[in-house]
Formats: sequence, C-alpha cells, structure tokens
Amino acid sequence: MTPLPAQYRLRRAAALLRTGKVITHPTEAVWGLACVPWSQSAVARILQLKQRDPAKGMVLVADHVSRFQGVIPLLPDDVQEMLMASWPGPNTWVVPDGGWAPEWIRGNHHSVAIRVSNHPLTVALCQAANTCLVSTSANPAGLEPARSQTEVQRYFRSAVDYYLPGRTGGLAQPTGIRDALTGQVLRGG
Repeated sequence: MTPLPAQYRLRRAAALLRTGKVITHPTEAVWGLACVPWSQSAVARILQLKQRDPAKGMVLVADHVSRFQGVIPLLPDDVQEMLMASWPGPNTWVVPDGGWAPEWIRGNHHSVAIRVSNHPLTVALCQAANTCLVSTSANPAGLEPARSQTEVQRYFRSAVDYYLPGRTGGLAQPTGIRDALTGQVLRGG
C-alpha cells in the first residue's frame, strides 16, 4: 500500500491543478505529469515539457468510473462490462469520444484514452482535485520514464509547479493501452 502524503501536500497539489498548473506524482509504475484536462494551457505545457506531438492525444485517469460518464454510456453494454471488470486497475482503454473530451486531449483521434486507477495517491489526487486528470509519464520524449522524484527533478527541475511525494505502485511497466471496441493492444503493459 502506498502511503499518502500529508494532507496539506495533497491539498496544495489539488489547488494548483485547479488553477491550471502542472504537477508530478508517482503512479502505478512510473512518475507522471498531471494537469486538469479542461485547461488547454496546462496540457500545452505538458506537451512542451515532454516534447510530445499533440496529435498523439493524452491519457485521462480518474478515481472512479463516474468521472467518465461523458463516454462510458455511449459504449455497447458488453464493452461497458469489460471495462468495469478491469477497473480500478492498471488498464487504459481507448473509447470513442463523441465530443466529450477537448480536442487537445484527443489529438488527431475521435477517441479518448481513459483509466480508473487503483493507485492510492492517484485516487486521492483525483478526489482532492474533484476531476479526472491528464496522466502521462514524466520524461521528455525518447528518454526513460522517471521512476523516482530525483529522476523527475533531473528532467524538469523548476519547470514543474509541484512535486507531490510518494511511491509508485510497483508495476514494472507503464499501464497497457487497448482499444475497447477491438481489443487491439496499442501499448503493452
């Protein structure tokens, strides 16, 4: 079990997220960069920090499936059941969007990648911020994802607004990504 940081640290991170800032925190396998998905400027900062092509889109993570009610009800019943059986957990699913997610989250896609996490710190952060969050590995494109706060600081120094301390969930690889309708593996995990 990952110990949660002091409540004041969690509240500070959530307050910064709500004002459009970028934070970093441990996730299931690696440290991640996070922001509120509805802030285009915060997402643009993450893309710039990572040197990531905006066309690729971003993953959204939540504490509960209810955060994705803009897309889940659009799925066939059997697909909804499959997603619910895999969550909470380290499973990211790409689902048709239908106009719920902003274009800066979708990239060049008509779909959005979503995950309901079981990592205690990620869950607590989503609850404290009262929203789902952008979740992407904390590393510039082409470099290994950071597995510690020290590694994240080496990559980004003061370019990140807040470092929320904690431990990763111990997975060896970042979460897998699959297409919810076809089952196609888009990233192993």
